[in-house]
Amino acid sequence: MDIIETIKEQIANNTVLLYMKGSPNAPQCGFSARASQAVMGCGEKFAYVDILQNPEIRANLPKYANWPTFPQLWVAGELVGGSDIMLEMFEKGDLQTLIKEAAAKAKASEA
Repeated sequence: MDIIETIKEQIANNTVLLYMKGSPNAPQCGFSARASQAVMGCGEKFAYVDILQNPEIRANLPKYANWPTFPQLWVAGELVGGSDIMLEMFEKGDLQTLIKEAAAKAKASEA
């Protein structure tokens, strides 16, 4: 499968998806650590992709997303942004609302 198709599929199949360096329990950079803490703080399940283990995704996602850096948070198929945006939204309560609403919609559509 073409790497762009793989990325599209990951985004489509996961309501909340964090592309990061490392894993939420073992982040490999400060930005990924802060981003994963913010997403975990929203209290919903989320998927993640360790871009250090996936060099093709690391190389191609910035072109696909038109966003040059990692981490990247995708919610309901839309790019939310990077670490600074996530933290700002979390502090205002917007990230929690966005993620909880997306998770509720996903659960409703599965039922």
